[in-house]
Amino acid sequence: MHSLHRENHLVERIGWLRAAVLGANDGIISTASLVVGVAAAAKSADEVMVAGVAGLVAGAMSMAAGEYVSVSSQSDTEQADMARERRELTEQPEAELDELTQIYVYRGVEPGLARQVAEQMTARDAFAAHSRDELGLAGHTIARPVQAALTSAATFAVGAAVPLAIAVMVPAALISWAVSAGSLICLGLLGAIGARIGGAEVLKPTVRVTFWGAFAMAATWAIGALVGHAV
Repeated sequence: MHSLHRENHLVERIGWLRAAVLGANDGIISTASLVVGVAAAAKSADEVMVAGVAGLVAGAMSMAAGEYVSVSSQSDTEQADMARERRELTEQPEAELDELTQIYVYRGVEPGLARQVAEQMTARDAFAAHSRDELGLAGHTIARPVQAALTSAATFAVGAAVPLAIAVMVPAALISWAVSAGSLICLGLLGAIGARIGGAEVLKPTVRVTFWGAFAMAATWAIGALVGHAV
């Protein structure tokens, strides 16, 4: 007797993983850049902390709102497509059966067998078959606006807390360097963890996120220093 072979596909994680990695990355990079930029211009640690906390709150709310609006737009499109598909299945069942048959033929199934498969899939659940094979919509790809918004906001706040915690623990004179170094280490770890969870190669995403984080912090530090000297 053969045991059931079960596969855990990493693509099933893509919805929440994308929002989580984006949120945490943005939280670290934007807040660290803000802290570094303000530290280059400010005269006290209190000013840096006020700016950092304000950036955390504003950023988390912005991420939540942006993700919700963006993913809701995707969801609206998906719902419209599914509603149209339900209507067509009711009004033109034969045309929809022909369409499903051609999809299987295009994928390499012999026409006669493709017709049989289409008929069997239609008899079992026509809407599910068309959603998956015609529209490309499966359970793990369906847009979930609330999940994306909450995940992005929470992970942004967690990421933003990292540079703020570092800024609290070091002397004011060292904030820029300490926050930059600590945040880059965390970005590298986050890139590696995200790649690992997603089943991807680790080095490339780790280097990518670290490089752009360093670039963002260097740019804001330079602007902060210029503005600080100017005023």
